[in-house]
Amino acid sequence: MKNLFLLLLMLLCGRASYAQAPPTTATLTALMQKAGVPGMQLVYAHGGRVRAYALGQRTAGQPAAVDATTTFEAASLGKAVLAYVALRLVDRGVLTLDKPLLAYAPYPRLQGAANADRITARMVLGHTTGLPNWATNPLSPEWPTTPLRLKYAPDSCWNYSGEGYVFLQKTLEHLTGKPFETLAREEVFQPLRMKHSGFAWQKKFAANAASGHDGQRQPVAISHFPAAYGAFSLLSTAADYSRFLQAVMTGQGLKPATALLLRTPANEARRCGQPATATDPFIAWACGVGLATTSRGLAQWQWGDNGNFKGFYLTLPGTQESLVFLTNSSNGPKMADELLHLFFGPGEYSALQWLAE
Repeated sequence: MKNLFLLLLMLLCGRASYAQAPPTTATLTALMQKAGVPGMQLVYAHGGRVRAYALGQRTAGQPAAVDATTTFEAASLGKAVLAYVALRLVDRGVLTLDKPLLAYAPYPRLQGAANADRITARMVLGHTTGLPNWATNPLSPEWPTTPLRLKYAPDSCWNYSGEGYVFLQKTLEHLTGKPFETLAREEVFQPLRMKHSGFAWQKKFAANAASGHDGQRQPVAISHFPAAYGAFSLLSTAADYSRFLQAVMTGQGLKPATALLLRTPANEARRCGQPATATDPFIAWACGVGLATTSRGLAQWQWGDNGNFKGFYLTLPGTQESLVFLTNSSNGPKMADELLHLFFGPGEYSALQWLAE
């Protein structure tokens, strides 16, 4: 029934542009209060027009307000940045998507792991490496040397994996001789004028950083990531990340054929452990971003979840629309569905339903 309902909506809505009035600050503030979210940045962009919001408090119960330059943990939204860096290196002939990563350099954590020599960059970007999300907590001191083993055969099914992205990052660092923070700065942050972003903690963030909050709005200590990891340690603002999304949608900085990899399914996102027939016809994965067939056309999307910081983005390349929001709360996802409808208009957007399954 869900699939039939979405198909009917697609026929009715087509790819029309919703010229609705922008939500007011009061509307969004009420939504935050209902969800128990202390602070949020949100940016909606369409056709060169940008609507930006900075709402609430950096830390609950304290007067310091969120502004446009407040630093948030963007978590897994950094995966798309790493993917973009990798694709730029593909364009320069530094990386080949289908060459096994272990053919470039050894990865001590995978020493002796069966089938590890089959893992390619394309599998990493599409989450089909067979690796777990994390072997252990990536913030623990033992994680960088924890042995890593595959849970599933490579390229057999979809299993979200931060470990895969770390493996690819280490390969890129070997190929270029540069740490990932430098690569991200040269390939993404500087060209796209993302002045308030980084993958490792910087002293300049301290003056205006948001605290994370648990489900009861209790603040937790700010994470000072000592090392850069594309899979989870992105520190950014919604304004910066919106500029990145515009580049992803338009293929800026990539060859046309390479840019198409960000809008073309690499796999059908069939979750590991499910029958071969258990696929969602409206969800797929491209090289670095999720894809969804929505009532507004093709969408690119990804969520960010560092526990007490959660965010989300969804773009509509066909109409050049993008929405990204960053929250300093584990309650952030409670607002996602309403935010999509407030900015994109009525319809079915698929991604959130798939995440909830």
